[in-house]
Amino acid sequence: MSFPRLAPLDPETLAAYRERLRELVIERALRTEGEFTLASGQRSSFYIDGKQISLSPEGMYLFAELILDRVPPEAEAIGGLTLGADPIVGAVVALSHLRGRPLIGFIVRKEPKAHGTRRSIEGPLPDGARVVIVEDVITTAGSALKAMDRVVEEAGASVVKVIALVDRQEGGRENLAARGIALDAIFTRQDLGVA
Repeated sequence: MSFPRLAPLDPETLAAYRERLRELVIERALRTEGEFTLASGQRSSFYIDGKQISLSPEGMYLFAELILDRVPPEAEAIGGLTLGADPIVGAVVALSHLRGRPLIGFIVRKEPKAHGTRRSIEGPLPDGARVVIVEDVITTAGSALKAMDRVVEEAGASVVKVIALVDRQEGGRENLAARGIALDAIFTRQDLGVA
């Protein structure tokens, strides 16, 4: 059975999608009232709930298109640490098929499976694959680094890039750069009006 293929999006459309996604992040995901504890353990005066984007139809579609546009040509697979990466990976993998740029999806468990195959990585990730790690929000990049370590150690993969919805600009980019990995964030905190 053949499926219709979608033409690549032009730069003007991608720019419009990015602006609409920025509006959605500010409207639905950004919280600035109160004090929040982040996954890194740090305290913050603002919080970005990426699930408000990755689990909404319009938000996830726009995010998936923007991710797919940023995936380097050499990448064969896309994945990340559960739970944040799960909806992102599913959407990008499905869209990659329609765009004629198929990517394999994988999910990295926080702990190895206690039964069955006892794997840490779910999905048909081939040994030695070139992969992109995805995140909703990057603070220190702890989740991305954990996912990277697992796919390198267990699948012999090479990580070619990390793509995130938002870079909070609190050390994540630098932590990834120290490992030779570039962070491509769709937005920074400044893009969202957070000082």
